[in-house]
Amino acid sequence: MLDPSSSEEESEDVVEEESKEVMAPQAGARLSPSRTSESSGGLQPSSRSSSVRPSSPSPSVVSEKEKEEMEKLQKEEEERKKKLQLYVFVMRCIAYPFNAKQPTDMARRQQKISKQQLQTVKDRFQAFLNGETQIVADEAFINAVQSYYEVFIKSDRVSRMVQSGGCSANDSREVFKKHIEKRVRSLPEIDGLSKETVLSSWMAKFDAIYRGEEDPRKQQARMTASAASELILSKEQLYEMFQQILGIKKFEHQLLYNACQLDNPDEQAAQIRRELDGRLQMADQIARERKFLKFVSKEMESMFIEELKSSVNLLMANLESMPVSKGGSEFKLQKLKRGHNTSIIDMGEENENQLSKSDVVLSFTLEVVIMEVQGLKSLAPNRIVYCTMEVEGGEKLQTDQAEASKPTWGTQGDFTSTHPLPAVKVKLFTESTGVLALEDKELGRVVLHPTPNSPKQSELHKMTVSKNCPDHDLKIKLAVRMDKPQNMKHCGYLWAIGKNVWKRWKKRFFVLVQVSQYTFAMCSYREKKAEPQELLQLDGYTVDYTDPQPGLEGGRTFFNAVKEGDTVIFASDDEQDRILWVQAMYRATGQSHKPVPPTQVQKLNAKGGNAPQMDAPISQFSGLKDADRAQKHGMDEFISANPCNFDHASLFEMVQRLTLDHRLNDSYSCLGWFSPGQVFVLDEYCARNGVRGCHRHLCYLNDLLERAENGAMIDPTLLHYSFAFCASHVHGNRPDGIGTVTVEEKERFEEIKERLRLLLENQITHFRYCFPFGRPEGALKATLSLLERVLMKDIVTQVPQEEVKTVIRKCLEQAALVNYTRLSEYAKVEENQKDPENVGRLITPAKKLEDTVRLAELVIEVLQQNEEHHAEGKEAFAWWSDLMVEHAETFLSLFAVDMDAALEVQSPDTWDSFPLFQLLNDSLRSDYNLCNGKFHKHLQDLFAPLVVRYVDLMESSIAQSIHRGFERESWEPVKSLTSNLPNVNLPNVNLPKIPNLPVNLPQMPSISTPSWMAAIYDSDNGSGTSEDLFWKLDALQTFIRDLHWPEEEFGKHLEQRLKLMSSDMIESCVKRTRIAFEAKLQKSSRSTDFRVPQSICTMFNVMVDAKAQSAKLCAMEMGQEKQYHSQIDTLIEETVKEMITLLVAKFAVILEGVLAKLSRYDEGTLFSSFLSFTVKAASKYVEVPKPGMDVADAYVTFVRHSQDILRDKVNEEIYIERLFDQWYTSSMNLICTWLTDRMDLQLHLYQLKILIRIVKKKYRDFRLQGVLDSTLNSKMYDTVRNRLTLEEATSSVSEGGAGLQGITMRDSDEEDEDDD
Repeated sequence: MLDPSSSEEESEDVVEEESKEVMAPQAGARLSPSRTSESSGGLQPSSRSSSVRPSSPSPSVVSEKEKEEMEKLQKEEEERKKKLQLYVFVMRCIAYPFNAKQPTDMARRQQKISKQQLQTVKDRFQAFLNGETQIVADEAFINAVQSYYEVFIKSDRVSRMVQSGGCSANDSREVFKKHIEKRVRSLPEIDGLSKETVLSSWMAKFDAIYRGEEDPRKQQARMTASAASELILSKEQLYEMFQQILGIKKFEHQLLYNACQLDNPDEQAAQIRRELDGRLQMADQIARERKFLKFVSKEMESMFIEELKSSVNLLMANLESMPVSKGGSEFKLQKLKRGHNTSIIDMGEENENQLSKSDVVLSFTLEVVIMEVQGLKSLAPNRIVYCTMEVEGGEKLQTDQAEASKPTWGTQGDFTSTHPLPAVKVKLFTESTGVLALEDKELGRVVLHPTPNSPKQSELHKMTVSKNCPDHDLKIKLAVRMDKPQNMKHCGYLWAIGKNVWKRWKKRFFVLVQVSQYTFAMCSYREKKAEPQELLQLDGYTVDYTDPQPGLEGGRTFFNAVKEGDTVIFASDDEQDRILWVQAMYRATGQSHKPVPPTQVQKLNAKGGNAPQMDAPISQFSGLKDADRAQKHGMDEFISANPCNFDHASLFEMVQRLTLDHRLNDSYSCLGWFSPGQVFVLDEYCARNGVRGCHRHLCYLNDLLERAENGAMIDPTLLHYSFAFCASHVHGNRPDGIGTVTVEEKERFEEIKERLRLLLENQITHFRYCFPFGRPEGALKATLSLLERVLMKDIVTQVPQEEVKTVIRKCLEQAALVNYTRLSEYAKVEENQKDPENVGRLITPAKKLEDTVRLAELVIEVLQQNEEHHAEGKEAFAWWSDLMVEHAETFLSLFAVDMDAALEVQSPDTWDSFPLFQLLNDSLRSDYNLCNGKFHKHLQDLFAPLVVRYVDLMESSIAQSIHRGFERESWEPVKSLTSNLPNVNLPNVNLPKIPNLPVNLPQMPSISTPSWMAAIYDSDNGSGTSEDLFWKLDALQTFIRDLHWPEEEFGKHLEQRLKLMSSDMIESCVKRTRIAFEAKLQKSSRSTDFRVPQSICTMFNVMVDAKAQSAKLCAMEMGQEKQYHSQIDTLIEETVKEMITLLVAKFAVILEGVLAKLSRYDEGTLFSSFLSFTVKAASKYVEVPKPGMDVADAYVTFVRHSQDILRDKVNEEIYIERLFDQWYTSSMNLICTWLTDRMDLQLHLYQLKILIRIVKKKYRDFRLQGVLDSTLNSKMYDTVRNRLTLEEATSSVSEGGAGLQGITMRDSDEEDEDDD
């Protein structure tokens, strides 16, 4: 606002300067409004206006170009004027809202990510993966970030989402959280560390990576400020926002703001009253002239008039409910209520709404400030003086005490009063010095009658001196400030005369009081009275300037208030005061006629101008210069324009479209939602200017559809809201109370409905790209629900679910083609980037298969993402999952074409395609819906013959390897299985393309040995052939098992066949080992020089391994099929028994050889007699060695060595125990039989000594080897022991004990120690 005291000359200078600045560009090319607000008052010339126009070759071309340029400039000028006019209407909505408020319950919008920010985020994640950050992380987290970086951050779908303005930082965070949840859940449990703790720790690290080196406190502060601006905006912020939206310059805003007096709530309320009155008149005019809109039925015409009047009445009620004291200073929608003046709303109740004097209540605040007293000379300097102050009828206040030499205070007293003309009394006292004085002495007083228009500064007032005071020239300096209450619009002294009130021409004190928003009263007051003496209710009066009335003495400038049957004439002593009174009364009456001061009429006539329009707001006197400035800048046409004469439907469509553009280009991921401040302004504009709700939402839908069709991301929930409103309105459901439906609304709704249907179907078809990674959250579900709503014929009849299902099925069929086509293109681009040298070269079958495997990985990834991110559709429709399964099958069928083509070119009997089967099958079998589906069965049909062929060739190869292996078998134990195992391949037995075991295939055994061999790493094992056989059988079964064949019947067939094959192969191995065992024994020595060879132990170990492997390789889980296992177990057991029997027989042969040597000493034989004589004769002369003990020692050594070898080399304890039991029993039986055959003969001394040594040692050694006592102390042993004891006693008697040389059957180890 300009200072009212500024001179006219200064104002004219400013206007001239600004006019030059504005008009300068108009002389050339008119500038189009900029979207950014400027602080400078002038316009900056554009490059177009400042550049020199190039010369043209011909006058015709010049004229045509000039014409086009002129047309362009003219359009820009019209657009500028339209935006200026629109901005005037918007400013008034912001300045004095009485219908809407800024919503506080809207969802908070997140900051969106720009292309530059996305690149920054990519760089930060790449730096983390390269180890360039200080963030400490374990391998699991790094792998999760690597996967997130490859799948999400680098995705082209994310780039599109950023380009569409729908990607926020919160979306990135939520996708990562969803991405890691499964990973964290799959981690092993750690004591004291919960999965939730790990999850929160990972999210904190993610935030640190995403944020980079930014200070989190600064980011938080920035986010807080932006969130506050997103929630609620001040008036100044709203003005600035719409300056940017409409391209209004800052100086234009300042001119319009001052000229429209937007900071004056009284002026704004008066403007609203005039607008509403104009709309009522327009409704009556439409009804009279029958200028109706084209409605869908004729009956709606009368309803339309009722709706117009009803909407105006509602606005009036809203305005009436606004508190008078606060005006429009707050954005607050009060409760609707009917005020005192309902005569405008209902003219039939005029007599019931007359004001009484008691309805007019005013409350004033007075501030009395006593500064000093002058002229106090008669009192001694040290005398105490003070002042009292009071407003008549109120309390009395006193100042501090001061000395008479310096009577200054500066004391303020605050009072409240209901009197428009109060009496303020100020008295000066001095303290009485007399002892008997009861009261202080009054020196003087002053009585003032202030008004709200009185000067506020301090002034000197002459005091009325008391009789006893010698100082007759006392003056007091004080200030009285009387504040004007909000409901008092103007006051002052006027001359007045009327027919019903103020019947005498007399000067009175008048106050214009606003009782409510629609009720004003002109009241006259007397001094010290709270109630008006007389009052005039201004409803229905028209105020205007008038000429001086003859015969009325008093007053210089006249004006009147006229009503049917009544005229009240007023007069003021000052022209300025008259203008202020007329302005205030003009606002109060709400009249259509605009009073023009005679001085302005003369100026307008002198300039050849026209009088302003009837609804133009009149500023206060200090604002006349602002209005003049606005007029000189060409703004008066926008300020004085009558809002009722404009097509607000088209204006609103324009401002809503521009606001949406501004909103989509701000820093928030709004998805089409307006900010609370924008919603508030648009709501207020629609209500104040009568914009139909259906038109508003149709325009909104049209704008949103345009942006969505051009790639912007729009929230389907927002589309659903506006569409539901329009559908409800068109079908007569009155969502906003409006029952009339125009033909244009219905036609436009049908057009938008079809566009919306096509858009939704396209979005569902491209759901992976319109809603990447399930973002925005819930968008797909909302899209499906909206499509169902769009397919409805009306708002009542539900569309059949089959019809909706058919439409979505068709969309998803197209989606499969779109997704696979883009996926194939992505795979090709990715391959070209990896190996640019192979671009354009002939693709080999191996390369084609490799590309197919990579494509299969991408296909599986797409299916997993669909399940993870796009399963929310089932919340909208229960059958969405079924359609997604059909979509997946269609998607896979497209892949099947490429897969079949790749497999057809592969060479026969090659097995490189098995990884493709395993990759696809592992994914499909874990999916309940796709397992054994159409594609899965096709995959099985493709690979079943390949698997059968593979098993056939493997069986033949293994069989031949067994045959050749055993022919060349050396039966040396496999010492270091772990080092040899990876190099074991199936031998090529001259079959065409016999396969090696595919050790490099996924899920196949790696370099490490099978788990069942862990127990025999540190000991000798079976033969190379057997180990090779068992490993191959196990690897083959593992490979087939890891195929996880999904069809149960074929899977069982494969398992059964492999078990049977294993059983046959192990049976052949066992039999070949049995034959080799027997042959080996037959070739070995029969004397005590025999030592158990390593090969014999290896053969036993082969049996041990065969038994262990048969339990794994031959056993079927089905009960009746265990015959394979039982048969091979029986064979192994029988073979082991036979091998033990053969070995024991071998040991028996050796013992028989020893006993045969002892038989030569039998009694009665020639050799025995000769040997006994020779020994006896020789023993007389020389010491003869003990004959025959070397035989015993050799046999004992043989037994011990054999026991040690068997115990050390054979890996099965049970077999060892069984062998030793049979060996011991067989030996004792053999010795017992030999002794029984000589029952009638006495044993030779040497026979006795050898047998005692053999029996005792054998008993002792086998007991140490763990043979049970029950076996050791058998009947045979007792028989042999008794016989040898008897023979020992007989020999002692006959020989005197000297012949045995200490050898005895007694339990003593002395002999053994001597011999050892």
